[in-house]
Amino acid sequence: MSPVEVFEGDSPLILGLPHTGTDLPPEIFAKLTPRGQLLADTDWHIHTLYEGLIPGATTVRATFHRYVIDANRPPDGESLYPGQNTTGLVPLTDFDGEPLWISAPDSAEIDARRRAYHGPYHAALAAQVERVKALHGMAILYDCHSIRSRIPFLFDGVLPDFNIGTVGGTSCDPMIESLVADHCIEAMGYTSILNGRFKGGWTTRHYGQPAQGVHAIQMELAQSTHLTTETPPFAYDPAKAEALRRHLRAILGDLVALAPKLRAATR
Repeated sequence: MSPVEVFEGDSPLILGLPHTGTDLPPEIFAKLTPRGQLLADTDWHIHTLYEGLIPGATTVRATFHRYVIDANRPPDGESLYPGQNTTGLVPLTDFDGEPLWISAPDSAEIDARRRAYHGPYHAALAAQVERVKALHGMAILYDCHSIRSRIPFLFDGVLPDFNIGTVGGTSCDPMIESLVADHCIEAMGYTSILNGRFKGGWTTRHYGQPAQGVHAIQMELAQSTHLTTETPPFAYDPAKAEALRRHLRAILGDLVALAPKLRAATR
């Protein structure tokens, strides 16, 4: 299996999907604890949720599971949230702080996974950013994520439905940040936050260079917005999802419509 799937579109929008993959080589799967083999920390059904929302969007999707290696972590393993509970490049615990491995990978195995999975995913993503920027004079990278709405190990209380990350306003033009935040605030029946617990992962931090015409924003959705239950079997709820898709479609459509202004701003 290829570690990455790419669909090349002709719009200025790129959807990054680093955590929807569930592929694990058998030899890696066998080293996981029974709890780890549930793959509970998957961004369940996010590729389905975003499918067909906006014509012409480029998509870059990791097919491998984040337990193999996390495509949204720095390749050197540096923590994104120093001093807070989080998971690393190759996570040793799940989101509840429970051990994942019967036999944890050593540094040599982590290096091999970095070359086989993390590197190819980001090579593909970087190539699409450059291709789209060459087509449009700018590119918008919208990184698609989800997480359970209650995870005491990572955060207190209940997570808002829409969690927007722009690394404190540094990874994209303020017009993008305002547009997305306003849509989420106005979405009836949903809650939202800007640069709360999730400010943007390595993808947003690494690619977001608005002065060079590359804008990155992360959207972390609470899984309660589109799953029947946030426990196994993590079933997709079509009614919830369709209600949410209306808002996501509006966000993505307006981002594409904003592109000419962003292009003019970088000249």
